Amino acid sequence: MIGIVIVAHSAKLAEGVKEMADQMAKGLVPIAAAGGVDDHTLGTNADRIYEAIQQVYRDEGVLVLFDLGSALFSTQIALERLDPERQAHVLLSEAPLVEGAIVAAVEASLGHDLATVNAAAVAAKDMQKIL
Repeated sequence: MIGIVIVAHSAKLAEGVKEMADQMAKGLVPIAAAGGVDDHTLGTNADRIYEAIQQVYRDEGVLVLFDLGSALFSTQIALERLDPERQAHVLLSEAPLVEGAIVAAVEASLGHDLATVNAAAVAAKDMQKIL
């Protein structure tokens, strides 16, 4: 089973998305939140992201979802700290944070591989909210 990391500029946002994803996946998927510079300061922290990746790391892969483009930079710094073998198992997703995380968690709970989970999460961009 893959792991999922939620990266957000707000610790509360990251924890909230994690909480929703955990519930939807019935706690079957390892999910970590890496939000904020610290628990009170908005921004991102490469150390927090690195620790989150390590916490949920599985050889099957880790999917990282993030809120804003600048979170990508902190995530890339965190990835550079991983050994190359582990880096190869981490995928940064273009999925929307909330919808993508929930879809990813459900798909991962069904045992799907990293590529399949990411494809489903990215497809959440096109989910119609209002009929």
